[in-house]
Amino acid sequence: MTNWKRLVALAAIALVFSAFILDNKMFAPARAESRNKQNESAAGRATKLLSALSDDGNTLLFQGNRIADIAEAAAPAVVNIEVEKPSAPGLQAMMPFGPNGGRFFFNNREIDPERLANLRPIKQTGSGFIVRPEGFILTNAHVVKGAKRIEVTLNDGRNIVATIVGIDTFSDLAVLKIDAANLPILQMGSSTNLRPGEFAIAIGSPLGYDHTVTLGIVSAVGRNVYDINDNINFIQTDAAINTGNSGGPLLNLKGEVIGVNTAVVKGFVAQNIGFSIPVDIAKSVCDDLIAHKKILRPWLGIAMKELSETMTKSLGMPPTTRGVVVVEIYPGSPAEKAGLRKQDVIQKIDGKDVQSRKDVRDYVRSRKIEDTLNFYILRGGTGEALAVHLGEYPDHSSESSQTSEE
Repeated sequence: MTNWKRLVALAAIALVFSAFILDNKMFAPARAESRNKQNESAAGRATKLLSALSDDGNTLLFQGNRIADIAEAAAPAVVNIEVEKPSAPGLQAMMPFGPNGGRFFFNNREIDPERLANLRPIKQTGSGFIVRPEGFILTNAHVVKGAKRIEVTLNDGRNIVATIVGIDTFSDLAVLKIDAANLPILQMGSSTNLRPGEFAIAIGSPLGYDHTVTLGIVSAVGRNVYDINDNINFIQTDAAINTGNSGGPLLNLKGEVIGVNTAVVKGFVAQNIGFSIPVDIAKSVCDDLIAHKKILRPWLGIAMKELSETMTKSLGMPPTTRGVVVVEIYPGSPAEKAGLRKQDVIQKIDGKDVQSRKDVRDYVRSRKIEDTLNFYILRGGTGEALAVHLGEYPDHSSESSQTSEE
């Protein structure tokens, strides 16, 4: 490099360095002031949030023994449930003439009917909590459905045989009754404004260890879990929930019930992913079951799937087609009466776009029995309008708990 080229390069470097220094001197104060304002604004927001949280006790989480206090206060109203169910119910159901009639084969081996009849009943454990002082207990339907005998263990050690007041398999909730009075109860909170990140406390009998307390947060709300119960928008929590927790309460930091613990994702691929039925649903179902009221729900009567690229191709539609495809029409349903068919693609209901099964399900359940819904569908690539008059959800459908049905 020649001398003049070196001089030009050095001059350019000196110019850039000078500009950098000048920029810092001239604009650094402004930038600092801007950062300070941003920090003050963030601090102000944090202060306001903390002030609001202090109203419901969240700021006291790590002061003293708040979790222990909540658990201690709630424990007397949380119960352990031991259930006896018939052994091998599937085998019993397959015997058309009862356990003492005819020969019965299973996997090409003859089963002695008398031996089958004398098999020991299966014992299972679950959880529940007292909702009325006169002995009404809320739990999960799957805990007690089909039980031959139900025994409730109270926190004070008393064992009391329970009877089933009512079961709602649609929501997977059930109410039991024990012969006792002046029992402690849990207060029902609300799940309407529940937010991810709020603390949550689970109490129950995982694996038979009664009154186990676990702490976590609300991981998500409005969670749809098709392989558990497609009828519920669950609360997801990372508070440890295991077999036996079903039917137990999920509490907030006021000690109020915000959910009924129901299921957990099992397997080594997932940890601490549990689901609870929102308390706003549980309260309504519980009250209706205790009052022996029939729970009325609007019904469309179809099974659906979201459109995939493979599905749109098989239906001869563009891959960008949106909606849900009807895969089954239930006999005698409002959908059948309105003329909906298999392979129809639902794109709009009352002018609202449909993107998922959840869209259809939630919209139907927001309406009333006998309401008329206006569907826009694609049938063989051609758009059609159909009016559907919603019916009443039949008992046999809720008993079968078909997860893809609406």
